[in-house]
Amino acid sequence: MDDDSVERMLERERLQMEQIRELDMEELQIEEVDDDHSSDDDVLISGRGDGGAGPSGGFTFNTCLASLHTYLGEVDDTHGRLSFLDGGAILNLPMFYLEGVVLFPEATLPLRVIQPRFIAAVEKALNQVDAPFTIGVVRVHRHPDDGRLRFASVGTTAEIRQYRRLDDGSLNVVTRGQQRFRLRRRWIDVEGAPCGEVQIVQEDTPLRTPKDAFAQLASVSNFRKCSFSHAALLGASPAKRRACVDIDNDWERMSAASIVSDHSATDSSDSPHRYGVDESLSGDEDFMDGWDQRRRKFHSEGFSRSDQVHKCVKFDEDDNLGWDSVEDFASGKRSGDWEIRERHRAVHEKKSVFCAPLSFWPHWVYQMYDSYALARRAADLWKQVIGSPNMDDYIRKPDLLSFYIASKLPMSESTRQELLEIDGISYRLRREIQLLKGFNLIRCKNCLTLIAKRSDMVVMSSDGPLNAYVNPHGYVHEIITVYNANGLALLGSPAKEHSWFPGYAWTITNCAVCESNMGWLFTATKRNLLPKSFWGIRSSQVTDDTQ
Repeated sequence: MDDDSVERMLERERLQMEQIRELDMEELQIEEVDDDHSSDDDVLISGRGDGGAGPSGGFTFNTCLASLHTYLGEVDDTHGRLSFLDGGAILNLPMFYLEGVVLFPEATLPLRVIQPRFIAAVEKALNQVDAPFTIGVVRVHRHPDDGRLRFASVGTTAEIRQYRRLDDGSLNVVTRGQQRFRLRRRWIDVEGAPCGEVQIVQEDTPLRTPKDAFAQLASVSNFRKCSFSHAALLGASPAKRRACVDIDNDWERMSAASIVSDHSATDSSDSPHRYGVDESLSGDEDFMDGWDQRRRKFHSEGFSRSDQVHKCVKFDEDDNLGWDSVEDFASGKRSGDWEIRERHRAVHEKKSVFCAPLSFWPHWVYQMYDSYALARRAADLWKQVIGSPNMDDYIRKPDLLSFYIASKLPMSESTRQELLEIDGISYRLRREIQLLKGFNLIRCKNCLTLIAKRSDMVVMSSDGPLNAYVNPHGYVHEIITVYNANGLALLGSPAKEHSWFPGYAWTITNCAVCESNMGWLFTATKRNLLPKSFWGIRSSQVTDDTQ
């Protein structure tokens, strides 16, 4: 990152800090709590939240404030920036083993470091030479049978961007994910810091359909006209017969060239041969359906025009089929309606793009592995989840898009750990497309109670609908924000201290059925702050409900 980018980032953060100070200067307007709700007893909440505004109900909260993690207080920037490590490199790093957290490259991870062993790990990271300001983050989870901790085999390096040492010796740290690695072995050093030997994963490059695998058929109109005119050319002039023969020869030469191009295309490193195509490829209904729809559309538009369509389309007098007159290819005269149909078909063919396969594999197979085509599909599905963000920058970088969607996907930590372990941009994007198409409900992991729906999600942070936050005791929670929730019970009264969202008070929520902790209800404490309330659901407490 160059100096100009750092300066712009610091300036943006200063402006956002000023907005926070202005927000704090506003007169507090804490919502009144009913007497029945003021006790420490659980309050069952069912149906819609208490005045929570959805996307259509207005939005005045600045989502950039949540991504700054201002609840950590003042932190200092670490100006040393580490360049990316080479793929396959093996090195030793101080490790953070976090339960309920999956860190991806480019994702932000805040830490409240209290335990002496992890304080020693941060100190080691700040002073090490090989990879300064870098720690390793690995997800751990408890096995459902014996309750013992299990360590994931794939983690992510995290660069310490900001930190501050407090008077009690604890540390507030803000890190950012960098590169995936495989955990080879782990140990505790003499200072008590957890360490591990890691190997950086060599990421692949985005795949693109080879340019020489398909070609645009500029002469397709002439080919089709020639094909249907052979029978009609019996009454045509010798000059026109020779013209049609010349066109046939052109197509024969194109076919011969396609045989040569076939070898170069299929031998390309970007072709499906690189990975092999198994039986699942022929059953990919998503791509085949799109291919069949385009083919059916072509045939329906090219051969069976309705009279209503013909009346709506206007043609210029210069539009023709490439022949001087009707008698050039058939004897007799055509009706006016039939001539309009032919003119319409000719105009359509001029504006259409026809792709001729010059390789063994059809076009839809290449689309299954084209990282840029998959990125476009994934971005379109992602917009349906979180609204209409600008995804153009991510689409041009499919590798970053695959990590971004995986880190923000509102699903369980186990599913996102699965995405982190997938090698290959195209494979990861295909899996994300499958999950986005099937994702609909958020349920409690323990009792399967319905908590929220996909349509209930609300983005309260500029980083996305799922983000990691840390509480004063050092526990990191990844939460999904929704404006409507069901089957949750409130525990206690709202608290304003250490709120992850400036201007909101938080209240603990449990599942009303199994009483497991599900997250928090956030209620506005500032005037004119919308939404008035929303929910933060812990991703570690939900199960995937895909269809």
